[in-house]
Amino acid sequence: MTHYESALLRRVLGEELPESMWFGLGGGIGFMYFVFEYTGEPPHLSIIAQAHPEPMFVRALERAGVPHEVRRTGSAKVAERNLRAALDAGRRVVCRVDRHRLPWRPDFPFPEPIDVDVLGVSGDRVRLGDGEMPLEAFLDAWSAAKKERHQLVEITGTGGGRPDVAGAIKETSARLTGPVLGNNFDVNFGLSGMRKLAEQLGDTSTKQGWTRRFPDAEVALDRLAVCLDVDYTAPAASRPLFAEFLAEVGEDAASRIYRASGEIWADVVSAARARESYPRIGELVGAAVQEEERGVAAIS
Repeated sequence: MTHYESALLRRVLGEELPESMWFGLGGGIGFMYFVFEYTGEPPHLSIIAQAHPEPMFVRALERAGVPHEVRRTGSAKVAERNLRAALDAGRRVVCRVDRHRLPWRPDFPFPEPIDVDVLGVSGDRVRLGDGEMPLEAFLDAWSAAKKERHQLVEITGTGGGRPDVAGAIKETSARLTGPVLGNNFDVNFGLSGMRKLAEQLGDTSTKQGWTRRFPDAEVALDRLAVCLDVDYTAPAASRPLFAEFLAEVGEDAASRIYRASGEIWADVVSAARARESYPRIGELVGAAVQEEERGVAAIS
């Protein structure tokens, strides 16, 4: 598995389409850069290199023309009843839960949503695609995704027709050039967010620069590597996977650009793991931004 949501889509819907195609249909690449600061907590770096904030799973179903129903409810009892009914009907089911309340996920004090495929409920146990857990703990995790509480996606049919590839690429381009949210936070998204990351890595004097903001370089660089290679992404900021998608749909020139961009993002990850200086890593991010600008021009 190279990308969580794409692998989940392929597992739930079959192997007709490769992960790279599901990735592209789900929105493909993106970029969000924030440093969250909470009282009593050290600054928390968050970079999301895939489509965001719209969840990829449902978007991919829409682009692929796969019939489905999305249900939400404020009642855990109603949610459990909906889940059991869908499973009893032989439907494929995906639920949105707090990833850090799953027993095999790392503990973290703030909720983060993730989609999981539910294979069955037997007694007081729930069987998921990634493992098994007590029903009570699953309902707790399902209730914790506040904005999408008890979201259940039920696959009601099979896809037909041609996936909306052109629409997916257009959406990716728009997300990289902004606006994404339509407010002041848009500076943290897309090409603007990448430029901001490069600038703050190279800033050695102000309180917004990484030198002062993250004095523990080991922790900060470990987190940077995870954000670009593991969490909410495929390796190398998802750019190689997006390049595969572009090649599959005949966008060969853009595919080569994003493959080159992926090589630079891989260098950023390697430099972070090697504990190179913040300014040096900032230079690499700046080089990646130049390729990203070429890439956006190619897909726009």
